[in-house]
Amino acid sequence: MKRYLKKLVCSISIMFLIAGCAREAAVPVSEGYITTKEKEWLEKAYRYDKNGWIFLHIEGGPFERGFQRGYLTANEIDELLKTMAYILKFETAKDLDFFVEAAAKLFKGKVSKEYIEEMKGMVAGMERAGKTMTFEEILFLNGSIDICWYWWPKEKKSMEPGCSAFIATGEATADGKIVMAHNTWSGYADAQFCNIIVDIAPDKGHRILMQSWGPLIYSGTDFFITSAGLVGTETTIGGFSGFDRKGTPVFERTRKAMQYANNIDEWTDIMIKNNNGAYANSWLLGDIKTNEIARLELGLKHHSFEKKTTGYISGSNVTDNIEILREETTAPYDDIRNGRVARRERWKQLMKEHYGKIDTEIAKRMLADHYDMYLEKENPCSRTICGHAELDDGSIPGGWGAYVPGGALDGKVVDSNMAKNWRFWAKWGSSCDIGFDAKQFLEKHTQYDWLEGYLKDLPAEPWTIFPLKEKG
Repeated sequence: MKRYLKKLVCSISIMFLIAGCAREAAVPVSEGYITTKEKEWLEKAYRYDKNGWIFLHIEGGPFERGFQRGYLTANEIDELLKTMAYILKFETAKDLDFFVEAAAKLFKGKVSKEYIEEMKGMVAGMERAGKTMTFEEILFLNGSIDICWYWWPKEKKSMEPGCSAFIATGEATADGKIVMAHNTWSGYADAQFCNIIVDIAPDKGHRILMQSWGPLIYSGTDFFITSAGLVGTETTIGGFSGFDRKGTPVFERTRKAMQYANNIDEWTDIMIKNNNGAYANSWLLGDIKTNEIARLELGLKHHSFEKKTTGYISGSNVTDNIEILREETTAPYDDIRNGRVARRERWKQLMKEHYGKIDTEIAKRMLADHYDMYLEKENPCSRTICGHAELDDGSIPGGWGAYVPGGALDGKVVDSNMAKNWRFWAKWGSSCDIGFDAKQFLEKHTQYDWLEGYLKDLPAEPWTIFPLKEKG
């Protein structure tokens, strides 16, 4: 009886721990015993759900903050792994264990002790919350981009990931300071899990506020602010295939850069060192202390870096680095039927139209843009900045195909003043408010009935500033 009462008191304490936030999350409470130390860890962390997003604050040492994340998002991490296992089996005919074992071998000796401990903490936290997952599975989820997009050469992807983004400063913006915006493109079935905004206050290094997926120790989408005064995002370089198995995985390099870089140059140096080519990106960076913006185009064999104090840099999944373009990708550069090219050219028009006036409100409207540069009219499809492959009949070459359930599924915007105050705008669901109804889609496009139960609604939620407030 005493043991039962002790467990009950601990469980009630954890339930009250999360009270007082916006709409309460269904936080799992394990039937297992929560130690005094674990209770102290959880008292420092909190979670709330708002307008389609999960906001999560974690802090402390590596194992401690990992435990907090694993405990407070155990259900979501568990569902992500099951969804990825199902999709990978369908697309590759390989079981999840195949990819998990590959990750364990590929990343051996390439991950810092700090981040290994953080991932082990997630495993322990999930166990306390009643969910079972191995360290190797958490490792795979963190390295899934390296493994699935670059290491696995036989995978045929009908939905190439992408993003639309820009960063501007100086004469381009209304107040002369930095404005940055980004939307995430992906298949809707797996990308439904990138609705986590994580505030990490580590015991060493800089604090990080970022969008993330499941148990990823880095962003993965990418959109972030650091307490060093850095803001950053990226767009993936399309048609890229280079990969060095001996290099350092992208999740290790990106997290290290966010946590320990004091300026843009240090951030860039960390990303370049021992680069393995995975997640080849055009990284857009800003420093609110100096008002500088920069772009790092990072392939495997080639990279380029530019920095400026006025103007803008946009991203649409096509590189401007001629060596990367011609030697490391198969991507077109000037075929306007291609979505990457069409979006690049549309950014030029929008920037010319709004130059000198860009602020967060204009940035939101630009992320919702549906102008099709090929057809020269409003037409939400796979060629527009706010992408809708699910509405595209695929009749024009250069898209994803016919009626693919994927596209732009969120929006994030920040300016220097917001970053200084540790906040940014976020919108779950397309920036244009069209939204996505999975049941209606599957009834109309039965060729995707294999996704039933895994493809979920993506309702267009309102723009919301995160975090809503600090704990208490």
